[in-house]
Amino acid sequence: MKLSEAYDPEAFRALGHQMIDGLADYLTQARDSKMPVLPVVDPTQLRDETPSEFPEDPQGGFAESLLEVVSRSNHLHHPGYVGHQVSVVIPPAILAEMTSALLSNGMAVFEMGQLQTVMERAVVKFLASKLGFPSEADGVLTHGGSLGNFTALLAARQAKAGHDIWTDGHQKPLAVLVSDQSHYCISRTIQAMGWGAGGIVSVPTDDQFRLDPQHLQASLDRARSEGRQVIAVVANSCSTATGSFDPLPPIADFCAANDLWMHVDGAHGASLAFSDKYRGALEGIERADSVVWDLHKMLGLPSLNTAVLFREGERSYESFAQQASYLFDEQANRDEWHNIGLRTMECTKRGLGVTAYTMLRSLGTRVFADKVERLMDLTRDLADILEGEDEFEMACPPEANILCFRHLAEVDDLNAHQVAIRQQVLERGNFYLVQTKLGDATWLRVTIMNPFTTMSHFWDLVEEIREVGE
Repeated sequence: MKLSEAYDPEAFRALGHQMIDGLADYLTQARDSKMPVLPVVDPTQLRDETPSEFPEDPQGGFAESLLEVVSRSNHLHHPGYVGHQVSVVIPPAILAEMTSALLSNGMAVFEMGQLQTVMERAVVKFLASKLGFPSEADGVLTHGGSLGNFTALLAARQAKAGHDIWTDGHQKPLAVLVSDQSHYCISRTIQAMGWGAGGIVSVPTDDQFRLDPQHLQASLDRARSEGRQVIAVVANSCSTATGSFDPLPPIADFCAANDLWMHVDGAHGASLAFSDKYRGALEGIERADSVVWDLHKMLGLPSLNTAVLFREGERSYESFAQQASYLFDEQANRDEWHNIGLRTMECTKRGLGVTAYTMLRSLGTRVFADKVERLMDLTRDLADILEGEDEFEMACPPEANILCFRHLAEVDDLNAHQVAIRQQVLERGNFYLVQTKLGDATWLRVTIMNPFTTMSHFWDLVEEIREVGE
């Protein structure tokens, strides 16, 4: 193919029509359960079936290849998908993503993404206000909760270490108090910053898997007795395994009394801020110094799109306090909100604000509130079903759209029983669910992400688990 042909707008138009038609058909089939949720396949077999040579001349089939990717993937738009905390994307968001891909503007400096930068700032300010942050709050959008938590904890380190750690480096061992139910990206961040395993000071949780504030002081004292300077507490809103919300008001009180940074990993649960019905689970989040919020979970935006929000907006400049003269003016200061590269790990960052802004503006905010409440209500409906079935038990009542439960049976190994049930359910193709470990016990785990899942689907899931568990 000639280079000019690869860039031909009319050829792109034809491919676009073909792809849109194919994807629309796919969405209909997935929503109507006309396919297995997950086409189970052996990875080695799939590798061997997939051509790995790339010839000089065109082989055609561009749209066909992409649609094959779609057909052979995990189908989140299928109402039987109740697996991981991954967004069931609202279809118009796909076109917004396409626009960002077309422009390919690296977002480090304003000149490379002018309107995109302004859109991002509007989204960040709006989200901060939804959490109850003051008008001076600020932040950035970044690619995922792991990078978001890393960015926030870098700011916490700079703010609370007691010296310019960015320039001078570590002067004593640092540590963070974290729930024993925190996402693994928190420990990964702390160890990536060079604090070692000792930088992660685990705080016990209660019987609902929420951080227990009465253990905070003992954990702080233990860390200090080991010669560590504790700079922050990380709270979950909500935890990944069980969807439990840590009690934020007493955690905020403890942080204030001990001059600690309060960070809330709200990657999943911060979206409850859209719901008048359920936002009470976030009480106290307005007192946090920083919050991470994944828009690609309950709100239905494509992965990845994460907000890192700071109650004191100028703190957002403290994560990456360095200069790059070919990008930024040597006199760059904290008024340069329009040069996002000053505040994020990413230099060539996609225009994440485009998708978030256009979705919020074009669809309105009510649809997001409705989506959040629909997912939360559905999860409570499933809990009601399980509570009435003697052969099932739940790990704890659901606080989010996440629920852990297991099938009870007269078997030698109840944990292995759950693993076997999950595998058989996957092979049947009607549902996709996952499993998790809580203590020594294995539980089946569902996250209700598809608003078109119904009570009928839940009854079918319960009956299928009962059948394969016999």
